Amino acid sequence: MREKCQKCAKPATYHITDIEKGKPREYHFCDEHARQHINPPEDAPAMPMGDLAVELIKGQAGSREPSAADKQSCPVCQITFLEFRNSGRLGCPHDYEVFRNELMPLLENIHDETRHCGKVPKRAPRNSQRQTELIELRNKLKRAIAAEDYETAARLRDQIKEIEQER
Repeated sequence: MREKCQKCAKPATYHITDIEKGKPREYHFCDEHARQHINPPEDAPAMPMGDLAVELIKGQAGSREPSAADKQSCPVCQITFLEFRNSGRLGCPHDYEVFRNELMPLLENIHDETRHCGKVPKRAPRNSQRQTELIELRNKLKRAIAAEDYETAARLRDQIKEIEQER
Protein backbone atom coordinates (compact mmCIF):
# COMPACT_ATOMS: atom_id res chain seq x y z
CA MET A 1 0.00 0.00 0.00
CA ARG A 2 1.27 3.46 -0.86
CA GLU A 3 2.08 5.97 1.86
CA LYS A 4 -0.19 8.93 2.49
CA CYS A 5 0.98 12.44 3.29
CA GLN A 6 1.57 12.95 7.01
CA LYS A 7 -0.37 16.23 6.92
CA CYS A 8 -3.29 15.43 4.60
CA ALA A 9 -4.99 12.51 2.83
CA LYS A 10 -3.19 12.91 -0.52
CA PRO A 11 -0.68 10.27 -1.67
CA ALA A 12 2.87 10.92 -0.46
CA THR A 13 5.05 11.69 -3.47
CA TYR A 14 8.14 12.82 -1.51
CA HIS A 15 9.89 10.70 1.08
CA ILE A 16 12.37 12.86 2.94
CA THR A 17 14.88 11.69 5.53
CA ASP A 18 16.26 14.42 7.78
CA ILE A 19 19.02 13.91 10.32
CA GLU A 20 17.85 15.44 13.58
CA LYS A 21 20.18 15.31 16.58
CA GLY A 22 22.22 12.62 14.84
CA LYS A 23 19.23 10.34 14.18
CA PRO A 24 17.39 9.87 10.88
CA ARG A 25 13.75 10.91 10.77
CA GLU A 26 11.52 10.04 7.82
CA TYR A 27 8.78 12.29 6.45
CA HIS A 28 6.19 11.39 3.83
CA PHE A 29 4.55 14.37 2.11
CA CYS A 30 2.43 15.33 -0.89
CA ASP A 31 3.84 18.01 -3.24
CA GLU A 32 2.35 20.92 -1.28
CA HIS A 33 3.50 19.81 2.17
CA ALA A 34 6.95 18.82 0.85
CA ARG A 35 7.37 22.39 -0.42
CA GLN A 36 6.40 23.71 3.01
CA HIS A 37 8.86 21.33 4.68
CA ILE A 38 11.72 22.26 2.36
CA ASN A 39 10.93 25.99 2.29
CA PRO A 40 9.74 26.82 5.81
CA PRO A 41 8.42 30.30 6.68
CA GLU A 42 11.02 33.08 7.12
CA ASP A 43 10.90 32.92 10.94
CA ALA A 44 11.45 29.13 11.13
CA PRO A 45 14.96 27.81 11.88
CA ALA A 46 17.05 27.02 8.80
CA MET A 47 17.47 23.39 7.82
CA PRO A 48 20.43 22.03 5.77
CA MET A 49 19.53 20.00 2.70
CA GLY A 50 20.93 18.85 -0.59
CA ASP A 51 20.65 20.90 -3.77
CA LEU A 52 18.83 18.09 -5.58
CA ALA A 53 16.08 18.01 -2.94
CA VAL A 54 15.64 21.78 -3.18
CA GLU A 55 15.50 21.61 -6.99
CA LEU A 56 12.95 18.78 -6.88
CA ILE A 57 10.67 20.61 -4.48
CA LYS A 58 10.96 23.95 -6.28
CA GLY A 59 10.05 22.16 -9.49
CA GLN A 60 13.21 22.72 -11.49
CA ALA A 61 14.10 19.05 -11.67
CA GLY A 62 10.64 17.84 -10.73
CA SER A 63 8.57 19.71 -13.30
CA ARG A 64 7.29 17.36 -15.93
CA GLU A 65 5.61 17.47 -19.25
CA PRO A 66 1.95 16.37 -19.27
CA SER A 67 1.83 12.61 -19.76
CA ALA A 68 -0.17 10.82 -22.42
CA ALA A 69 -2.73 9.95 -19.72
CA ASP A 70 -3.13 13.67 -18.86
CA LYS A 71 -4.05 14.40 -22.49
CA GLN A 72 -6.46 11.46 -22.81
CA SER A 73 -10.14 12.49 -22.82
CA CYS A 74 -13.49 10.78 -22.42
CA PRO A 75 -15.47 10.55 -25.68
CA VAL A 76 -18.76 11.06 -23.81
CA CYS A 77 -18.16 14.03 -21.46
CA GLN A 78 -14.90 15.34 -23.00
CA ILE A 79 -13.08 15.63 -19.64
CA THR A 80 -9.33 15.02 -19.74
CA PHE A 81 -7.41 13.15 -17.07
CA LEU A 82 -5.51 16.37 -16.33
CA GLU A 83 -8.84 18.14 -15.65
CA PHE A 84 -9.79 15.30 -13.31
CA ARG A 85 -6.45 15.59 -11.49
CA ASN A 86 -6.94 19.33 -11.07
CA SER A 87 -10.58 19.20 -9.94
CA GLY A 88 -10.79 15.79 -8.29
CA ARG A 89 -14.10 15.12 -10.06
CA LEU A 90 -14.88 12.87 -13.00
CA GLY A 91 -17.34 13.94 -15.67
CA CYS A 92 -19.35 10.75 -16.23
CA PRO A 93 -19.46 7.01 -15.43
CA HIS A 94 -17.57 6.22 -18.65
CA ASP A 95 -14.50 7.95 -17.22
CA TYR A 96 -13.91 4.93 -14.99
CA GLU A 97 -13.30 2.83 -18.11
CA VAL A 98 -11.46 5.49 -20.11
CA PHE A 99 -9.05 6.29 -17.24
CA ARG A 100 -9.08 2.79 -15.72
CA ASN A 101 -5.30 2.28 -15.69
CA GLU A 102 -4.72 5.55 -13.83
CA LEU A 103 -7.77 5.38 -11.52
CA MET A 104 -7.50 1.82 -10.17
CA PRO A 105 -4.29 2.37 -8.16
CA LEU A 106 -5.59 5.74 -6.99
CA LEU A 107 -8.95 4.34 -5.84
CA GLU A 108 -7.30 1.42 -4.10
CA ASN A 109 -4.92 3.77 -2.32
CA ILE A 110 -7.67 6.12 -1.17
CA HIS A 111 -10.53 3.70 -0.45
CA ASP A 112 -8.73 0.35 -0.08
CA GLU A 113 -11.29 -0.92 -2.60
CA THR A 114 -11.92 -0.62 -6.34
CA ARG A 115 -15.63 -1.33 -6.62
CA HIS A 116 -18.65 0.64 -5.41
CA CYS A 117 -20.81 -1.05 -2.78
CA GLY A 118 -22.92 1.89 -1.64
CA LYS A 119 -26.24 3.52 -2.42
CA VAL A 120 -27.42 4.76 -5.80
CA PRO A 121 -29.49 7.96 -6.15
CA LYS A 122 -33.21 7.30 -6.74
CA ARG A 123 -33.32 9.49 -9.82
CA ALA A 124 -30.35 7.71 -11.45
CA PRO A 125 -31.26 5.92 -14.69
CA ARG A 126 -31.58 2.15 -14.49
CA ASN A 127 -29.33 1.34 -17.43
CA SER A 128 -26.09 2.68 -18.82
CA GLN A 129 -27.60 3.68 -22.18
CA ARG A 130 -29.99 6.05 -20.39
CA GLN A 131 -27.09 7.30 -18.28
CA THR A 132 -25.07 8.06 -21.41
CA GLU A 133 -28.04 9.82 -22.99
CA LEU A 134 -28.47 11.95 -19.86
CA ILE A 135 -24.80 12.96 -19.86
CA GLU A 136 -24.93 13.92 -23.53
CA LEU A 137 -28.13 15.93 -22.99
CA ARG A 138 -26.57 17.77 -20.04
CA ASN A 139 -23.51 18.62 -22.13
CA LYS A 140 -25.75 19.91 -24.94
CA LEU A 141 -27.70 21.93 -22.37
CA LYS A 142 -24.49 23.57 -21.11
CA ARG A 143 -23.48 24.44 -24.68
CA ALA A 144 -26.95 25.82 -25.48
CA ILE A 145 -26.89 28.03 -22.38
CA ALA A 146 -23.37 29.24 -23.21
CA ALA A 147 -24.56 30.10 -26.74
CA GLU A 148 -27.64 31.80 -25.24
CA ASP A 149 -29.92 29.49 -27.25
CA TYR A 150 -32.63 29.42 -24.61
CA GLU A 151 -35.29 27.67 -26.70
CA THR A 152 -33.02 24.69 -27.26
CA ALA A 153 -31.93 24.84 -23.60
CA ALA A 154 -35.55 24.68 -22.41
CA ARG A 155 -36.27 21.72 -24.70
CA LEU A 156 -33.15 19.89 -23.45
CA ARG A 157 -34.05 20.66 -19.83
CA ASP A 158 -37.47 19.11 -20.36
CA GLN A 159 -35.94 16.00 -21.96
CA ILE A 160 -33.58 15.62 -19.00
CA LYS A 161 -36.44 15.93 -16.49
CA GLU A 162 -38.45 13.35 -18.44
CA ILE A 163 -35.61 10.82 -18.36
CA GLU A 164 -34.92 11.45 -14.67
CA GLN A 165 -38.58 10.86 -13.77
CA GLU A 166 -38.69 7.49 -15.55
CA ARG A 167 -38.07 4.74 -13.01
